[in-house]
Amino acid sequence: MKKIMLVFGTRPEAIKMCPLVNELKSRDCFQTIVCVTGQHRQMLDQVLKTFGVVPDYDLSVMKEKQTLFDITSSILMRIRAVLEEVRPEIVLVHGDTSTTFVTALACFYLQIPVGHVEAGLRTYDILNPYPEEFNRQAVGIISKYNFAPTKLAANNLIKEGKQRDTIFITGNTVIDAMRHTVEKNYSHPEIEWVSDKKLIFITAHRRENLGAPMHGMFRAIRRVLDEHPECKAVYPIHMNPIVRQAADEEFANCGQIHIIEPIEVFDCHNFEARCYLCLTDSGGIQEECPSYGRPVLVMRETTERPEGVEAGTLRLVGTSEDSIYRNFKELLENQEEYDKMAFACNPYGDGNACKRIADVLEYGNCIQWQQI
Repeated sequence: MKKIMLVFGTRPEAIKMCPLVNELKSRDCFQTIVCVTGQHRQMLDQVLKTFGVVPDYDLSVMKEKQTLFDITSSILMRIRAVLEEVRPEIVLVHGDTSTTFVTALACFYLQIPVGHVEAGLRTYDILNPYPEEFNRQAVGIISKYNFAPTKLAANNLIKEGKQRDTIFITGNTVIDAMRHTVEKNYSHPEIEWVSDKKLIFITAHRRENLGAPMHGMFRAIRRVLDEHPECKAVYPIHMNPIVRQAADEEFANCGQIHIIEPIEVFDCHNFEARCYLCLTDSGGIQEECPSYGRPVLVMRETTERPEGVEAGTLRLVGTSEDSIYRNFKELLENQEEYDKMAFACNPYGDGNACKRIADVLEYGNCIQWQQI
């Protein structure tokens, strides 16, 4: 029986790793151990509950006003004992968080093989997104198994010198997650509030957008909402107090937007499925909304998901107030431009990524998706 440990610590990681946990647990050939770092706490616990995943180990590193120094040092010191106790044959990490980077580093120190889920995403701008671009590139140096969600991600790894037989194109596990969360008869008080208006779904929290960029983003959204009474916006706000202060200042007395507390993944996916369009600076939503035919305006200067931009499901609009205002307004007023994005093909997979990853770990290959 092969002993596999999965380590994750944030809400986005949990959304994409919990379906993989359950796939691995369904196979008798694996002993599946789950370790969470608690880099996010409340939001992480919500996702674990949704997918019925109970961690075997919880490092509980989160503290008030934590910095990258706090997260990095706390995880590194606490995870060593877990790895030395369990001695897994493979450790699976996801994406680009501090949890991912530090866990991979600890595994390297202990000579434990690492499998990188969602490998190969790149902007090649080390400060955008920050610190995620560094994290994912650093993990790519260490990882033995590279589970790339798309052909483009796989080709990035090839260009960086990774051996082809370590790379497996699987699709993205977030598509697997959505197959189990979206309900036809879903209801929520905020959905009822929107009623027959166009639902605009908003997320914004990125570290590099804090300060002036975020204020500009919010002002642009406010301007468009003021001009379009047929729209209502829902913004599940991040826990970061800097984000909350900016939202309070820019959306004050705006009756067309409801700022609500963070919602569970179950609710998030159902909001995405019912929105008219989404404005976001997050990563995962760039993959999720296109699955429902919902255009996404990406409020960032770069994206590590250029497949969506190329396919037409995403539009990279930057963080300037004028650019966001212009693009948001266009999609509300130009049906042809809206339809181009709404009916574009989603490039991120078919909902079987977890099965393909498990097949690689069980059988050593995933032939139909391994070719690049």
